[in-house]
Amino acid sequence: MTNLTKKQKNRRLTESALMLALATILAEFAVFEFPFGGSVTLFSQVPVILISYRYGVKWGAATGLVMSVIQLIFGIKNFSYVSGITAFLILALCDYLIAFTALGLGGMFKNKIKNDVLAISLGGVVVSVIRFICHFISGATIWKEYAEGAPVLEYSLTYNAGYMLPELIITVVGLVILAGIFDLNSIELKTKIKKKEKNKQQ
Repeated sequence: MTNLTKKQKNRRLTESALMLALATILAEFAVFEFPFGGSVTLFSQVPVILISYRYGVKWGAATGLVMSVIQLIFGIKNFSYVSGITAFLILALCDYLIAFTALGLGGMFKNKIKNDVLAISLGGVVVSVIRFICHFISGATIWKEYAEGAPVLEYSLTYNAGYMLPELIITVVGLVILAGIFDLNSIELKTKIKKKEKNKQQ
Protein backbone atom coordinates (compact mmCIF):
# COMPACT_ATOMS: atom_id res chain seq x y z
CA MET A 1 0.00 0.00 0.00
CA THR A 2 2.96 2.30 -0.54
CA ASN A 3 2.45 5.66 -2.30
CA LEU A 4 -1.29 5.55 -1.62
CA THR A 5 -3.17 8.45 -0.12
CA LYS A 6 -5.20 7.91 3.02
CA LYS A 7 -8.37 8.16 0.95
CA GLN A 8 -7.12 5.49 -1.47
CA LYS A 9 -6.12 3.18 1.38
CA ASN A 10 -9.51 3.57 3.01
CA ARG A 11 -11.27 2.92 -0.32
CA ARG A 12 -9.23 -0.23 -0.91
CA LEU A 13 -9.82 -1.56 2.60
CA THR A 14 -13.53 -0.78 2.46
CA GLU A 15 -13.97 -2.36 -0.96
CA SER A 16 -12.05 -5.46 0.09
CA ALA A 17 -14.10 -5.81 3.28
CA LEU A 18 -17.35 -5.49 1.31
CA MET A 19 -16.19 -8.06 -1.26
CA LEU A 20 -15.17 -10.46 1.51
CA ALA A 21 -18.57 -10.09 3.14
CA LEU A 22 -20.28 -10.67 -0.21
CA ALA A 23 -18.13 -13.72 -0.96
CA THR A 24 -18.89 -15.19 2.46
CA ILE A 25 -22.64 -14.66 2.06
CA LEU A 26 -22.67 -16.12 -1.46
CA ALA A 27 -20.65 -19.15 -0.27
CA GLU A 28 -23.23 -19.88 2.42
CA PHE A 29 -26.17 -19.86 0.03
CA ALA A 30 -25.24 -22.83 -2.11
CA VAL A 31 -27.16 -23.76 -5.25
CA PHE A 32 -26.29 -27.39 -4.63
CA GLU A 33 -24.40 -29.09 -1.81
CA PHE A 34 -22.56 -32.39 -2.15
CA PRO A 35 -23.06 -35.01 0.59
CA PHE A 36 -19.45 -35.14 1.80
CA GLY A 37 -18.52 -31.49 1.39
CA GLY A 38 -18.20 -29.13 -1.52
CA SER A 39 -20.92 -27.04 -3.10
CA VAL A 40 -21.92 -25.10 -6.18
CA THR A 41 -22.48 -21.44 -5.34
CA LEU A 42 -23.66 -18.34 -7.15
CA PHE A 43 -20.50 -16.37 -7.94
CA SER A 44 -18.88 -16.73 -4.47
CA GLN A 45 -15.39 -16.80 -6.01
CA VAL A 46 -15.94 -13.65 -8.06
CA PRO A 47 -15.50 -10.96 -5.35
CA VAL A 48 -11.98 -12.07 -4.34
CA ILE A 49 -10.90 -12.47 -7.98
CA LEU A 50 -12.24 -8.98 -8.69
CA ILE A 51 -10.22 -7.50 -5.80
CA SER A 52 -7.11 -9.25 -7.12
CA TYR A 53 -7.65 -7.84 -10.59
CA ARG A 54 -8.22 -4.32 -9.33
CA TYR A 55 -5.44 -4.15 -6.74
CA GLY A 56 -2.91 -6.80 -7.71
CA VAL A 57 -2.19 -10.39 -6.74
CA LYS A 58 -0.39 -9.54 -3.48
CA TRP A 59 -3.38 -7.66 -2.15
CA GLY A 60 -5.67 -10.27 -3.70
CA ALA A 61 -3.80 -13.13 -2.02
CA ALA A 62 -4.08 -11.36 1.33
CA THR A 63 -7.81 -10.96 0.75
CA GLY A 64 -8.06 -14.62 -0.27
CA LEU A 65 -6.20 -15.63 2.88
CA VAL A 66 -8.75 -13.80 5.03
CA MET A 67 -11.53 -15.58 3.14
CA SER A 68 -9.80 -18.93 3.67
CA VAL A 69 -9.69 -18.34 7.42
CA ILE A 70 -13.38 -17.41 7.45
CA GLN A 71 -14.22 -20.57 5.49
CA LEU A 72 -12.06 -22.64 7.85
CA ILE A 73 -13.93 -21.27 10.86
CA PHE A 74 -17.28 -22.04 9.22
CA GLY A 75 -16.06 -25.55 8.41
CA ILE A 76 -14.38 -26.25 11.74
CA LYS A 77 -16.69 -29.22 12.38
CA ASN A 78 -15.00 -31.07 9.51
CA PHE A 79 -11.90 -31.49 11.66
CA SER A 80 -13.88 -33.84 13.88
CA TYR A 81 -14.09 -36.33 10.97
CA VAL A 82 -10.32 -36.79 10.64
CA SER A 83 -7.59 -37.74 13.07
CA GLY A 84 -3.86 -37.16 13.24
CA ILE A 85 -1.72 -34.08 12.68
CA THR A 86 -1.09 -34.95 9.02
CA ALA A 87 -4.80 -35.18 8.27
CA PHE A 88 -5.44 -31.90 10.12
CA LEU A 89 -2.75 -30.18 8.07
CA ILE A 90 -4.01 -31.54 4.76
CA LEU A 91 -7.56 -30.52 5.64
CA ALA A 92 -6.55 -27.01 6.74
CA LEU A 93 -4.24 -26.38 3.80
CA CYS A 94 -5.94 -28.14 0.89
CA ASP A 95 -9.59 -27.58 1.72
CA TYR A 96 -9.22 -24.07 3.11
CA LEU A 97 -6.00 -22.07 3.36
CA ILE A 98 -4.41 -22.79 -0.02
CA ALA A 99 -7.66 -23.44 -1.87
CA PHE A 100 -9.26 -20.08 -1.06
CA THR A 101 -6.09 -18.00 -0.86
CA ALA A 102 -5.43 -19.07 -4.47
CA LEU A 103 -8.52 -17.12 -5.54
CA GLY A 104 -6.51 -14.01 -4.79
CA LEU A 105 -4.25 -14.80 -7.74
CA GLY A 106 -7.12 -14.16 -10.14
CA GLY A 107 -5.62 -10.90 -11.36
CA MET A 108 -2.44 -12.56 -12.62
CA PHE A 109 -3.11 -11.75 -16.26
CA LYS A 110 -3.83 -8.04 -15.80
CA ASN A 111 -1.45 -5.96 -17.96
CA LYS A 112 -0.31 -9.17 -19.63
CA ILE A 113 -3.49 -9.52 -21.68
CA LYS A 114 -4.93 -6.21 -22.91
CA ASN A 115 -8.54 -7.38 -23.05
CA ASP A 116 -9.95 -7.11 -19.51
CA VAL A 117 -12.72 -9.65 -20.15
CA LEU A 118 -10.26 -12.26 -21.38
CA ALA A 119 -7.64 -11.46 -18.73
CA ILE A 120 -9.91 -11.73 -15.70
CA SER A 121 -11.79 -14.72 -17.13
CA LEU A 122 -8.58 -16.65 -17.74
CA GLY A 123 -7.48 -15.77 -14.22
CA GLY A 124 -10.77 -17.16 -12.95
CA VAL A 125 -10.19 -20.41 -14.81
CA VAL A 126 -6.65 -20.82 -13.47
CA VAL A 127 -7.52 -20.20 -9.81
CA SER A 128 -10.54 -22.49 -10.05
CA VAL A 129 -8.27 -25.25 -11.37
CA ILE A 130 -5.81 -24.62 -8.52
CA ARG A 131 -8.65 -24.87 -6.03
CA PHE A 132 -9.82 -28.11 -7.67
CA ILE A 133 -6.32 -29.58 -7.40
CA CYS A 134 -6.28 -28.74 -3.69
CA HIS A 135 -9.60 -30.48 -3.09
CA PHE A 136 -8.51 -33.40 -5.28
CA ILE A 137 -5.45 -33.95 -3.08
CA SER A 138 -7.60 -33.77 0.03
CA GLY A 139 -10.13 -36.22 -1.41
CA ALA A 140 -7.44 -38.71 -2.42
CA THR A 141 -5.80 -38.68 1.01
CA ILE A 142 -7.90 -37.85 4.05
CA TRP A 143 -11.34 -38.51 2.54
CA LYS A 144 -10.50 -41.72 0.67
CA GLU A 145 -12.69 -43.89 2.92
CA TYR A 146 -15.73 -42.35 1.26
CA ALA A 147 -14.70 -43.89 -2.08
CA GLU A 148 -16.70 -47.00 -1.11
CA GLY A 149 -14.52 -49.43 -3.06
CA ALA A 150 -13.96 -47.19 -6.10
CA PRO A 151 -10.39 -46.32 -7.13
CA VAL A 152 -9.38 -43.47 -4.84
CA LEU A 153 -7.96 -41.17 -7.52
CA GLU A 154 -10.96 -41.71 -9.77
CA TYR A 155 -13.32 -41.07 -6.87
CA SER A 156 -11.60 -37.84 -5.86
CA LEU A 157 -11.43 -36.65 -9.47
CA THR A 158 -15.10 -37.23 -10.25
CA TYR A 159 -16.41 -36.07 -6.88
CA ASN A 160 -14.50 -32.80 -6.77
CA ALA A 161 -14.96 -32.08 -10.46
CA GLY A 162 -18.69 -32.58 -9.88
CA TYR A 163 -18.95 -29.27 -8.03
CA MET A 164 -15.79 -27.44 -9.12
CA LEU A 165 -16.56 -27.61 -12.85
CA PRO A 166 -19.96 -25.89 -12.43
CA GLU A 167 -18.30 -23.47 -9.97
CA LEU A 168 -15.66 -22.64 -12.60
CA ILE A 169 -18.30 -22.03 -15.27
CA ILE A 170 -20.44 -19.86 -13.00
CA THR A 171 -17.36 -17.90 -11.93
CA VAL A 172 -16.28 -17.20 -15.51
CA VAL A 173 -19.81 -16.15 -16.47
CA GLY A 174 -19.89 -13.72 -13.55
CA LEU A 175 -16.47 -12.31 -14.43
CA VAL A 176 -17.40 -11.87 -18.10
CA ILE A 177 -20.56 -9.98 -17.12
CA LEU A 178 -18.70 -7.71 -14.67
CA ALA A 179 -15.81 -6.99 -17.04
CA GLY A 180 -18.29 -6.31 -19.83
CA ILE A 181 -20.29 -3.79 -17.80
CA PHE A 182 -17.70 -2.12 -15.57
CA ASP A 183 -14.35 -0.49 -16.17
CA LEU A 184 -12.34 -2.64 -13.77
CA ASN A 185 -9.45 -0.19 -13.85
CA SER A 186 -11.43 2.85 -12.73
CA ILE A 187 -11.07 3.91 -9.10
CA GLU A 188 -14.82 4.06 -8.52
CA LEU A 189 -15.62 1.00 -10.67
CA LYS A 190 -17.64 3.05 -13.16
CA THR A 191 -19.68 1.47 -15.91
CA LYS A 192 -18.22 1.46 -19.39
CA ILE A 193 -21.28 3.33 -20.64
CA LYS A 194 -20.49 6.29 -18.39
CA LYS A 195 -16.86 6.15 -19.46
CA LYS A 196 -17.85 6.28 -23.15
CA GLU A 197 -20.21 9.20 -22.50
CA LYS A 198 -17.45 11.08 -20.66
CA ASN A 199 -15.01 10.48 -23.50
CA LYS A 200 -17.55 11.81 -26.03
CA GLN A 201 -18.05 14.97 -23.99
CA GLN A 202 -14.32 15.56 -23.98
